[in-house]
Amino acid sequence: MRAVRTRRRRALPGLLALAALATAALAAVPLTTPPARAADPVVVLDATFEDGTTQGFRGRGGETVTVSTATAHGGTRSLLVSGRTASWQGPARDLLDEMVKGTRYELSVWVRLAAGQSPAQVRLSVQRDSAGTSAYDQVVGDTAVTADAWVQLRGTYVLAHDVDGLSAYVETASGTADLHVDDFTLSYLPTKPVQTDIPALRDVLADDFPIGAAIGNRQIIGDQATLLRRHFDTVTPGNALKWDATQPTEGTFRWADADAQVGFATTHGLAVRGHTLVWHQQTPPWVFTDTDGTPLTSDPADKALLLARLETHIRTVVGRYGDAIGVWDVANEVIDENQADGLRRSRWYEISGLDYLRTAFRVARQVAPTAKLYVNDYNTNVPAKRDKLRDLVSRLRAEGVPVDGVGHQMHVNIQWPSVAETEAMLQAFVPLGVEQQVTEMDVSIYTNADESFPAPPADRLRTQAYRYRDLFALYRRYADQLTSVTLWGLADDDTWLDTFPVARKDAPLLFDTELQAKPAYWGIVDPARIDPTPTPTATVSPTASPTPTASPTPTPTGGVDSCRVTYAVTNQWSDGFQATVRVSNTGTRARTGWTVRWSFPDGQRITQLWNGTHQQSGADVTVSPASWNGTLPGGGTVEVGFLGSWSTANDHPSAFSLDGLPCLLG
Repeated sequence: MRAVRTRRRRALPGLLALAALATAALAAVPLTTPPARAADPVVVLDATFEDGTTQGFRGRGGETVTVSTATAHGGTRSLLVSGRTASWQGPARDLLDEMVKGTRYELSVWVRLAAGQSPAQVRLSVQRDSAGTSAYDQVVGDTAVTADAWVQLRGTYVLAHDVDGLSAYVETASGTADLHVDDFTLSYLPTKPVQTDIPALRDVLADDFPIGAAIGNRQIIGDQATLLRRHFDTVTPGNALKWDATQPTEGTFRWADADAQVGFATTHGLAVRGHTLVWHQQTPPWVFTDTDGTPLTSDPADKALLLARLETHIRTVVGRYGDAIGVWDVANEVIDENQADGLRRSRWYEISGLDYLRTAFRVARQVAPTAKLYVNDYNTNVPAKRDKLRDLVSRLRAEGVPVDGVGHQMHVNIQWPSVAETEAMLQAFVPLGVEQQVTEMDVSIYTNADESFPAPPADRLRTQAYRYRDLFALYRRYADQLTSVTLWGLADDDTWLDTFPVARKDAPLLFDTELQAKPAYWGIVDPARIDPTPTPTATVSPTASPTPTASPTPTPTGGVDSCRVTYAVTNQWSDGFQATVRVSNTGTRARTGWTVRWSFPDGQRITQLWNGTHQQSGADVTVSPASWNGTLPGGGTVEVGFLGSWSTANDHPSAFSLDGLPCLLG
């Protein structure tokens, strides 16, 4: 295997000299100086195809790659890819001699389908080859492309591994449409120096709890490693310890990435959270099949085989790292609140029932007797899911299963959930006597899947900062219960939300794409420095108080009878969504046994609702109170949340009523 070069053929010497000068200058600058401005991108290579050649592009399979004059983004020529027989086939460009390990690059290519082709989802990725094994990193996720217009795919990439082969390529999510590409560029992005004149997060939170970040190999080299060491106490390998990464085939273990990340943490005095031993995703198919490829069933022999594999895997993975990992997410995302018993019908459960959890925690305790063992899940702020998880933990602990703690992922956005819902989440587990940790926190700037910004708007970043402020203020109030808080990533240049639930640039973390502190950082460190601009008053805005508070009670404005409703989709995916309905009684008359009604415009269906009860007939929805919120006083507010399904569209209802009284919207 050939290690990637550590010197560049083009432009690097001058840049290194500039960097040295900048470093020397920085040392002499007063601490109040603003962060340095990054230099403009340096183009490493570009391909316009105007010379009539493919300029190094080739097909990945048996497809044809030729220069075409049928259409062009710039000039008169583009690259036409035709004769594709698989979705993974597409134009590829070798980059081994162009990229340097640890350097951040921007890749950009313009794509258009050939005339007559049906719309497709197109993506830009990088293939890494090492010792005969290939790995694939997505740079730009699935993006809608048609034959009617050119679409730009643009994203950043840092090579974090030694490789002997490297290429960028364009493919489709499905189908084999002919496509054109044009104006491909690879640019080197000089970085700003990591700020040393701002407080370290770990120092600010030292009296409360350790602060952590999820990492990959990218975060343990260069400036990212500098930022990580300066601000964080703990790390969570985001993927390197999962089953598909450590044991892709039975009996064959791979340790390179996990060893590098755990070793980095150990060297620099960072604690490690192990993530994760049992999950329904990223588990190789062989785990759930017999040696002849037959799917396992709940037959006793098959169940014994599955549990034996689980025990072997845990003994090997946990045993390898010993005391270097003090906390393990033993089980991840095991709750399905739509099931009567609250248990996800994963292949683990279908084959072994609860015995897979009993086995996993028992074996982990035997191998790592001093480690803290966690069950980890998302949306634990949703009452139904929270309660089902609490019931499971209580049941397992009553059986003697060594569940030490509960992990709350906290993948949230600038509007959802409320601080009150989050506090109720923490309070629910206090009586169980277990540890609690926030394990995967990020705060999306988006409130639904239809939004997309070319750059994060200032008002969204400001609102995000207040959201971080309020949630961390809550966490600090519960510091006796929370033993750590981990962010799911280090900076906005590398976040899973860029591709989920749709492809778009998100900005969910405390540091931006150039590793500079954002308003969100100041929301934790010093809220007075978020922004002197007054907090916006839109529905996504936080309260203005320095500590978390419940939603403010509106002042009655409409005489005896009046109401106002705010409807918000807080999360949306391919066939489902989550929403809240906030009803304000802006009149003076209290309403006991209230009823809220609306009609969905696009055939949406509610699958689960909390803070009330509901009935749905066709498009018409009727919501009634729960036992504890049956009276809505004058000037009072009630909020219900729900999960729903959708197919063709998910437009908002246009009218709401409270006890038959039409309500204002917004």
